[in-house]
Amino acid sequence: QVQLVGSGGGLVQAGGSLRLSCAASGHTFGRYAMGWFRQAPGKEREFVALVNWTGNYKYYADSVKGRFTVSRDNAKSTVYLQMNSLTSEDTAVYYCAAAKPPYSNPPLPKEFDYWGQGTQVTVSS
Repeated sequence: QVQLVGSGGGLVQAGGSLRLSCAASGHTFGRYAMGWFRQAPGKEREFVALVNWTGNYKYYADSVKGRFTVSRDNAKSTVYLQMNSLTSEDTAVYYCAAAKPPYSNPPLPKEFDYWGQGTQVTVSS
């Protein structure tokens, strides 16, 4: 069992940066790949980024590639999403999630076993 608590969202101007964190409890955190998804009003939840359990494999949606960086610290049971050059298109509720492989390319929400509560990111233009 893994419990996830996301934080770090807020209001930022276009071009700005935010860093999201997702703290996990449960001794099996290191066995899971960690993903970030987002959901804007009226839209489906979409994949943003994923990092495997060792942290040496990272995968991004095309829409955030080059702007967002996912990382994890297994000693702290925490995964991060550094978001730079934000635009209004990035406005959404961001969710962290945990999954064991295999997963699709791109990963699908249904493949993730545990979810954080979501944190709101609002980018003003």
